[in-house]
Amino acid sequence: MHNDINATVPCIEVRGLKKYYPFKGGRTLRAVDGVDLAINTGEIFGIVGESGCGKSTLGKCMMRLTELTEGQVLFQGKDISSQSRKAIRSDLQRMQMIFQNPYSSFNPKLKISYSLAEPCRLKGMSKPQIKERMDKFLNYISLSENELNRFPHELSGGQLQRLAIARALLLDPDFIVADEPVSALDVSVQAQILNLIADLKKNFRMTMMFISHDMTVVEHICDKVAVMYLGAVVEWGESDVVFRNIQHPYTQALISAIPVIDLDQQKKERIILQGDIPTALEKHKGCRFASRCSHCLDICREQPPQLRETEPGHYVACHCC
Repeated sequence: MHNDINATVPCIEVRGLKKYYPFKGGRTLRAVDGVDLAINTGEIFGIVGESGCGKSTLGKCMMRLTELTEGQVLFQGKDISSQSRKAIRSDLQRMQMIFQNPYSSFNPKLKISYSLAEPCRLKGMSKPQIKERMDKFLNYISLSENELNRFPHELSGGQLQRLAIARALLLDPDFIVADEPVSALDVSVQAQILNLIADLKKNFRMTMMFISHDMTVVEHICDKVAVMYLGAVVEWGESDVVFRNIQHPYTQALISAIPVIDLDQQKKERIILQGDIPTALEKHKGCRFASRCSHCLDICREQPPQLRETEPGHYVACHCC
């Protein structure tokens, strides 16, 4: 979380990342299809999109939890995608993941104290060192030692997710992937976890990829945001720039679907997507959103758009923008 490296080198970067799965009938499911992105030290980078767009698969590829089909993952300038997990074990220990369902993140047969201390033991820490680190992070997540002596089923989802965050932080990682860490929680608990993540970023200069399907959550907590559709990034940039001037038709449709309380905003027309819904099993000749886009041109069906800078800090893959 605090590793000082050359400011010009991103904490983590992916280049041309692809993850394909063989499918019945000789077809191929293109879960992630040529993604490029870089996350700088101290940033929270949001990845947003509908279910099935490839955002979780992207995170798992970056963590080497699943192997890449093609492309590179560079961690602090070092290529970790072409070597065995054993060869890059020390690098992987500086990367942690927080999963969506807190109840499946802990062994139901083990007390929380054992599950929390396990990564520290694997790192070779002594019992006093482990206790010191656990006490430190329990204080940050506003939980006491009482929770450590319980089993997972005895705790609430919010408590377990706080403990999952603490476990991810125990080894002092330089990069964390948070895969929809609040989507399985009640709304009131979601706010607590989001505030905790914001505080941890401020106190530890935490670098995180925050995966979500909720645009409002991403806008609230992320420095940068990338919108994925069918395995590819269609729009990305600084969060305040992107949300101030949303340009890609798909992102506009996502935003229009968010319920609002303000009566003036309720008057804004909801964008209803029409046309055939493509799948990740199809090989797209042109823009993968063309069949659902009301602004579609002939070139959209023939030539895939490339990400280009439409304003400072804002990139869009669209022929019409």
